[in-house]
Amino acid sequence: MAAHLKKRVYEEFSKVVQIPHEEAPAKKLRLSKPSKSAALHIDLCKAASATDALQYLLEFARKPVEAESVEGVIRILLEHYYKETDNSVRLRIASLLGLLSKTNGFSPDCVVDDVINTLGNEKSHQVLAQLMDSLLVIGGQLPESPAVRRRLVQVACKLLSDTNFGVRNKCLQLLGFLGTVETPLTKDGEGPSSSLGPKHPTVHPTEHPTVHTAALKAMLQLHERGMKIHQIIYEQACRLLSDDYEQVRSAAVQMVWVLSQLYPESIVPIPSSNEEIRLVDDAFGKISHMVSDGSWMVRVQAAKTLGSMLQVSPHFLEQTLDKKLMSDLRRKRTAHERAKELFASGEFSSGRKWADDAPKEKLDTNTVNLIASGACGAFVHGLEDEMFEVRIAAVEALCQLARSSPSFAEKCLDFLVDMFNDEIEEVRLQSIHVLREISTHITLREDQLDTVLAVLEDSSRDIREALHELLCYTNVSTKECIQLALLELLKNLNKYPTDRNSVWKCLKFLGSRHPTLVLPLVPELLSTHPYFDTPEPDMDDPAYIAVLVLVFNAAKSCPTMPALFSDHTFRHYAYLRDSLSHLVPPLRLPGRKQVYSLDSVDSGCGSGSVESAKLFLQQSLNRVSTIQNLETPGAQDLLNFTIRDLQRLGELQTELAGAADFCATFLRCQLLLMKALQEKLWNMAVPLCPKQNVTATAAAQQILEETYKLEFLYSGLESRQVATIHHVRLQAKTLQLVLTARTRPGLDLPIGSCEKFLQEIESFQRMFLTELPHLQDSFVDKLLEIMPRLLSCKPLELVKILQTTLRQSGLLQLRLPEQIHRATATIIEPTGESDNPLRFTSGLVVALDIDATLEHVQDPQDKVKVQVLYPDGQSHVIHPKPADFRKPGPTRHRLITQVYLSHTAWTEPSQVEVRLLLAYSSSSSSPSSSNKSGWSDSIDGLPPAEAAVEGTIPFSKPVKVFIMPKPARR
Repeated sequence: MAAHLKKRVYEEFSKVVQIPHEEAPAKKLRLSKPSKSAALHIDLCKAASATDALQYLLEFARKPVEAESVEGVIRILLEHYYKETDNSVRLRIASLLGLLSKTNGFSPDCVVDDVINTLGNEKSHQVLAQLMDSLLVIGGQLPESPAVRRRLVQVACKLLSDTNFGVRNKCLQLLGFLGTVETPLTKDGEGPSSSLGPKHPTVHPTEHPTVHTAALKAMLQLHERGMKIHQIIYEQACRLLSDDYEQVRSAAVQMVWVLSQLYPESIVPIPSSNEEIRLVDDAFGKISHMVSDGSWMVRVQAAKTLGSMLQVSPHFLEQTLDKKLMSDLRRKRTAHERAKELFASGEFSSGRKWADDAPKEKLDTNTVNLIASGACGAFVHGLEDEMFEVRIAAVEALCQLARSSPSFAEKCLDFLVDMFNDEIEEVRLQSIHVLREISTHITLREDQLDTVLAVLEDSSRDIREALHELLCYTNVSTKECIQLALLELLKNLNKYPTDRNSVWKCLKFLGSRHPTLVLPLVPELLSTHPYFDTPEPDMDDPAYIAVLVLVFNAAKSCPTMPALFSDHTFRHYAYLRDSLSHLVPPLRLPGRKQVYSLDSVDSGCGSGSVESAKLFLQQSLNRVSTIQNLETPGAQDLLNFTIRDLQRLGELQTELAGAADFCATFLRCQLLLMKALQEKLWNMAVPLCPKQNVTATAAAQQILEETYKLEFLYSGLESRQVATIHHVRLQAKTLQLVLTARTRPGLDLPIGSCEKFLQEIESFQRMFLTELPHLQDSFVDKLLEIMPRLLSCKPLELVKILQTTLRQSGLLQLRLPEQIHRATATIIEPTGESDNPLRFTSGLVVALDIDATLEHVQDPQDKVKVQVLYPDGQSHVIHPKPADFRKPGPTRHRLITQVYLSHTAWTEPSQVEVRLLLAYSSSSSSPSSSNKSGWSDSIDGLPPAEAAVEGTIPFSKPVKVFIMPKPARR
């Protein structure tokens, strides 16, 4: 039946395309997918009118075309193109040519000449423009064919003289996209040009606005690919800044900026004047004038562009912040200045004549220096713009300019501080970040600090924390500023208790930066008296801890300050040094032994101690490499001691915590494997040692879990470390397979288990082919040597070989990674310290606020989850929204979200555990085994070697929260 249908289809196709018998083989090779072109040919031949033809073409455009059928379809389209008299049908065919050229797997170089030939007799400008657009697409699909691209550029140059603006527009787009710097063409397209200056695509005042835009963009595209734009077009680009068309002005701004970067020191004349000016200053003034443009998009572009013009003269830069009134584009003197001048000259205004105190000189407004008027107040206008996008662009531009000019940073400080009161949160946040970036150049006065601190009342947590970060790096001028900042931060702490850690951190840096300003405030801050004892404050008060953090950090650089402390202050210092060591620095307090002991922990901090810690870490790994020479008890003791040392090293030296933990976890896997392979377990029958078998099975499972932690919990791993981790994982899977066989005496293993294990070995070889030379004499190296034998033997023999090879394998040497970090998470809120339960009606929900800091987590939006574990064993995993993550630092993320809890009624409050999980997915595509094993004819139904093993790793300490669901009232 199938053969009969195939014959009928071929007969019908032969009738449609009328293939002669003698030419049939050639036609078959020509049209490898004949159905598409044949069907299109039939439809277009059946079309009785242009409307029908358009309908057929629209329906055809919706259907996918295979790459091997594209050439035949294009030739059918071109055949009907020459026959068609209706412009709309030819236009549609022209667009289909470009659409088909983008088909994946098709190279349009075979149809370039045919498409170019259609241009010769085309009279419709619309169709001509569409054909040029299709040629642009074809050229983009052939980046490796310079000859084709060169020919397309020649065609575009010839058509530049077309009278229709649409055709010229497409020609310019093609020149910009495909033009090459090596063989630039003249406008006639007759040959290479010796100079690129006068041969640029020029812009005439009578041209259509889209042509202006296309010409400018074409030149900019050529400039990006290495063509040098000549200064001769600068004047023309400046004239286009006042064009009526928004896109022209936008492209002109970009062109003026490019020229200012190419020729910054060139001298250009000022119109209607004998003066001259640097080109970069002139361009800066003209672009500054565009900040007042009628289009907000042009204003945004102009403001952003100003930020990158770092070569401008300082006096032009300062004019952008000039708020002085101008009269006829000149500064108008104040009444006080005019009175002073009249007093000096002995002349006074009589008041009898109108404006008799006006300036005496006559002023022609046409001759005024427009450069000064352009730059004057540019950023003032930008910062007061009605569109918040313009205001953000102006703030960012101020930041870029202020970072390179400390004097300008001081002058723009008032303007940036004013932006803290903007109505849009995004603008406020951006201005805070900008002030933070230029904080090294500025010192805040008291009135400025007052405006800054007012933002602490903001309801947005992001705004408040950004301001805390700003205060960490800001210098203030007087002790009153310190007092004011402390007072407002304590108000913030009282109003928003969740800001506690952020406020404490802010006061830590504020104290360390201003020790001399904090010193005179110490008696008042600590409520000490020279003659009377004062009551001891409550150490549970977050406000008192905040004051102590400020004072203790200032005392580190001020040795006279501890003399002002009370006895209980020293006790409080010892307590905080232990509980909040990241906020309270070590202090040398003479005569107090209890403080000296605290100092010893940090006495070794410094670059030298880091180097010695690295050396100790390397020596520990080298010492473990000699484990093969030891008996089993001694080897296990050595591993235990080394793991203990590495864990302690990670606690003491935070910079090496990631590498130390990684090495300790790896050695723990080796220790578990060594214990599982003890002699007495493998020399006895399974019923005689059930406990040892259970222990070995648990050890294999634990090793697998630890390897997933090693692979996905640490960042900065190199290929060799990943190969080592997979090697240990392969050993654990081998152990599992052998233990499974031991627990099934007299029964054969499932064929699938053996096949899957062999695929694991092949997958390892494929993934780590470049690392195999570093794994000589290892377990996997021995398996690969005997791989042909493994493929041909029976399951029982396979297990015996694996057992022997596994027990003979030694410890694999771990190479110390260069830079490795462990992903960590710290839950700030909830703290888990409150005894007051969250009460809610059972069956309903209660929202629990989660605030956590994530370190060295890549793509936290996809990987981080929140787990809630209830007392009855129920577990809920919540995936936070992407908007709940912030990124305050390059390796740090912040998670602020809400988790909704619900449960049935309880008789008394109980604790739920909240912790963060790191999700992972391990999938390695394993090819089907080419060598079929002896016991199986087919493995088609078997799963791949490692099919998307997914799981989660806890990477934060759990926090316990009391909740109390109570029954609903009736």
